[in-house]
Amino acid sequence: MPNFPNVIKSKLPKVGTTIFTIMSALANEHKAINLSQGFPNFETSPELISLVNKFMKKGFNQYAPMQGLLSLREAIAEKMLGLYSVSYSPDTEITITAGGTQAIYTAITAMVKEGDEVIIFEPAYDCYAPAIELQGGIPVYISLKSPDFHIDWEEVKRVISQKTKMIIINTPHNPTGAVMTAADMKQLEKITSNTDIVILSDEVYEHIIFDGLKHESVSKYPKLAERSFVVYSFGKTYHTTGWKMGYCLAPANLMTEFRRVHQFLVFCVNTPIQHAVAEYMKNKDEYLNLGAFYQEKRDRFIALIKGSKFTYVPASGSYFQLLDYSKISKEKDTEYAIRLTKENGVASVPNSVFYHNRLDLHLLRFCFAKTDETLEQAAEKLCAI
Repeated sequence: MPNFPNVIKSKLPKVGTTIFTIMSALANEHKAINLSQGFPNFETSPELISLVNKFMKKGFNQYAPMQGLLSLREAIAEKMLGLYSVSYSPDTEITITAGGTQAIYTAITAMVKEGDEVIIFEPAYDCYAPAIELQGGIPVYISLKSPDFHIDWEEVKRVISQKTKMIIINTPHNPTGAVMTAADMKQLEKITSNTDIVILSDEVYEHIIFDGLKHESVSKYPKLAERSFVVYSFGKTYHTTGWKMGYCLAPANLMTEFRRVHQFLVFCVNTPIQHAVAEYMKNKDEYLNLGAFYQEKRDRFIALIKGSKFTYVPASGSYFQLLDYSKISKEKDTEYAIRLTKENGVASVPNSVFYHNRLDLHLLRFCFAKTDETLEQAAEKLCAI
């Protein structure tokens, strides 16, 4: 069949298939252990699955309200009050989304116009820049400073201009596992005061934080909260990434603009799952104990590879661990990640793909949200190199 038109001018000419899809496909092809894509390989709570089934059988299978079920929005408001001592109105300041990525795209679409500049800290999750570019916005990149991947706030001050519309932050951070501090939040507050800059705070790993550190949500800081969209993920919290369930919080004036876009992207999201999660959230230990659960997995993974040639700085949050392979090879990280999958049977994600300029620090990202058996098998292969 002939192509029509003959020449298509892509709106995202530099964007191809995501690295997560590529590495997972490569892992499947070579029967490698897949520590690349960020999803758990252990079971979801049988209770939560039973609740979804219960509400399906009860007939809750039609459209939910555009902004999400009120009972779920009320449960979220209660959680935010309990964890961060902040009040969000279920009616006007909370919207249920089809995952965190949709919430991020919606917030960017609602706020960014052609010519607006948006500051992104790299390495950065790969959905930020394309969403900005699709609106005609201009990504402005700042590299986090290794080895701990902290923000240089003096550099932030230097790049802010009259065109700066938004700053995107991510804590705990994917892919590095870094965690922003209270001092970081105070710097952000100081820099954005007396400006019209909007903050988009990606906090999908809020409960996955280690070593006694606390999650510093922008919602805890009134002067930041009043200008912020805050994005969360039920998929990360309840080991259900395939359900694509998240939510966004923002003050009413920002949320009004968010909902203007949201209603035409998805209108609403999965009804029986919303009912199930609203009920399941009553068990607060499920999310309050998540940090300890994943710290045990991080510690196990690190202990298992202690005898390998890989070096590392332990992740402070998220369920990803960066490993430095400099003592093994001088290959580009993209090349080594492929060879590691094909020859050694462990799939990872090369860290350079999270930079617009493909900065190569000889780091690979490994997901440790896996069963102990999977981590042990992967570590055995890594230690044999």
